[in-house]
Amino acid sequence: MALDRITLSRFRNHAETALDGSRGFNLLVGENGAGKTNVLEAISLLAPGRGLRRAALAEMSDQAGDGGFAVGASLGQPGNAEPVRLGTFTEAQQPGRRRVRINSSETSALSLGEWLAIGWLTPAMDRLFMDSAGARRRFIDRMALAFDPAHARYATRYENALRERNRLLSAEQSPDTAWLDAIDRQLVEHAENLSLGRVRTIRKLTRALEALPEEPFARPDILYAPVGPTDRGDLLMLLQQTRSRDRAAGRTLVGPHRDDVRVTMASKAMLAANCSTGEQKAMLIAMVVAHAELASQGRPNVLLLDEVAAHLDPIRRSALFDRLRSSGAQVWMTGTELAPFDAIRAEAAVWQVEGGSVRRI
Repeated sequence: MALDRITLSRFRNHAETALDGSRGFNLLVGENGAGKTNVLEAISLLAPGRGLRRAALAEMSDQAGDGGFAVGASLGQPGNAEPVRLGTFTEAQQPGRRRVRINSSETSALSLGEWLAIGWLTPAMDRLFMDSAGARRRFIDRMALAFDPAHARYATRYENALRERNRLLSAEQSPDTAWLDAIDRQLVEHAENLSLGRVRTIRKLTRALEALPEEPFARPDILYAPVGPTDRGDLLMLLQQTRSRDRAAGRTLVGPHRDDVRVTMASKAMLAANCSTGEQKAMLIAMVVAHAELASQGRPNVLLLDEVAAHLDPIRRSALFDRLRSSGAQVWMTGTELAPFDAIRAEAAVWQVEGGSVRRI
């Protein structure tokens, strides 16, 4: 098992919540608004990034509290070694600054990715294939973290260099050429690493998906669609050649921040955006579960599934449970009732969630 002794303090509607005795399957059951998704969001913060809602830190603290919050969990280790304690928190004095501790030692949020891989699927992601290219990039970048924790570092450094380049381009005075050259060299170095991480992730997913049958989940084909070259030398040359165009636009128009991920339904050779809602959901589940299986081969892996089982027919629900059972991931699922989980009820840890309180049942 991956995570146990999970604690939430002053997090959204959870004043003080503790979940002990987790299993491979973990079910959070309760009415809408009870705080089930809040538990999943708290767990998602034990990975680098902004969590499954991408909310601002200040929004996560309990409105009745002092403005800070804390989330912690024990990560089980092989060979009955002492668990590693992971924690992330904010303080009332600095509600916008996220801090991380591992075994009581303060470290960076990026270091969480070295210990644990976390993936998720939420109802808000159902429109991923019709959403912006940025949403699909974030989806693949999060998957890439499970294979290479340094991917978060490449993304952060690229964003910092891009922000500085755009600042120079949008300034009233012409930017210093030597300084812009230096920024461009930094940008293409991180751009190449970022693009390679995405390409490798898609290749791994593609190989895993190709081994799956067409049913009961529609099989997707995934293609990385870069805007501009991925080789650092070629990208550097293009950035230098298009500076006047970028300056007129006030921003950089090529690079991995503009790339897209195109998904088609294999059996129909149809773009996912043009498929039915059910087909899109099936492809999304296929991608997330295939990734969970791959991620579990590296580090401890946790998969968070918000309101997934209730929207599947019995055949697909049974197939999903079978895949999750053999994936190697610790799975956390939410639902308004237990009935959809009857097939795994005996092997799952179950908590009733009500008004920000959690009770083991």
